Amino acid sequence: MNTHRPTRKQSLLTTETSSEASLEASFSEVVGLIEQARVRAYQAVNIELVGLYWQIGEYISGKLATAEWGEGVVESLARHLMRTVPELRGFSVQNLWRMRQFFDTYRGDAGLSALVRALPWTHNLIVLGQAKRIEEREFYLRMAVQEKWSKRELERQLRLGAFERAVLEAPKLSPAVREMHGDAATQVFKDVYALEFLGLQVGHTEADLHRGLLTQMRNFLIELGRDFCFVGSQFLLQVGGRDFALDLLFFHRGLNCLVAIELKVDRFEPEHLGKLNFYLEALDRDVRKPHENPAIGLLLCASKDSEVVEYALSRTLSPALVAQYQTQLPDKQLLAAKLHEFYALNTPERETE
Repeated sequence: MNTHRPTRKQSLLTTETSSEASLEASFSEVVGLIEQARVRAYQAVNIELVGLYWQIGEYISGKLATAEWGEGVVESLARHLMRTVPELRGFSVQNLWRMRQFFDTYRGDAGLSALVRALPWTHNLIVLGQAKRIEEREFYLRMAVQEKWSKRELERQLRLGAFERAVLEAPKLSPAVREMHGDAATQVFKDVYALEFLGLQVGHTEADLHRGLLTQMRNFLIELGRDFCFVGSQFLLQVGGRDFALDLLFFHRGLNCLVAIELKVDRFEPEHLGKLNFYLEALDRDVRKPHENPAIGLLLCASKDSEVVEYALSRTLSPALVAQYQTQLPDKQLLAAKLHEFYALNTPERETE
């Protein structure tokens, strides 16, 4: 019986290939170290820059408050900086006034004054210019830091009225979800998910929605939240010799559990929960790892009646929730009006003396 043995030349080639692969891996580690240092350097520069703008805003605010300066002096300061340090940018008269507004807005809140330093100046200007209430500013600042929103995503969330929706539309969770995860779950899930980036037309099918989400998975993950990780589409579950396909499967790092998403392009119906509960049972028995929490199910529907959802979820023992998706941007004026009404109803009236 002839046994094929590699020649000396083949052995040398194999050794060289292995050595090159090892070197490539080492070089990649060095590149990783460089990239990490770049990120840390950028963060350090940003902290210093925003801190500088805070100090300048504080200085200008103090001078104006004591009437030591008139408003025209700020314009003179801008011209002086342009003349003496022409290589520096960002010190126009408009930006100097923004620095003063920046300081005056957050000066009384130690928590927020520290938070703003974690974001780039452009992010701070967007929040400062578009968010009116202090609660609204805090919401967008914290979410931008937590979710690491880009400038584009921050502007999108403002257009979507993310703050108004968070206040007005609490997620519809089953008692089991609340019992397992408490307030953490209400911060992870939403009552309405904005999918305007899919460009879906009226009368779209479930296949259209599913295909669009897969194509735009990066945007969908941003809308879901930073801790969501995509596991699979049409995830196969085998029960009793039969095959079942779950629309979308994710894992949430914070909640340490699988999240099953079933898509419905029509109105929520109570019977939809039965199929979702079946999938959750299969996931917990056959897919979930020992260190993970029980899976959570999310029904994503085109529309829903809140009272029907409440009734359907109140008696179920399954960790499930029902949310709605929107394919168009919401009416910001309508959201603002609802928010004004909400605050009017929930703010105690001052006692008349």
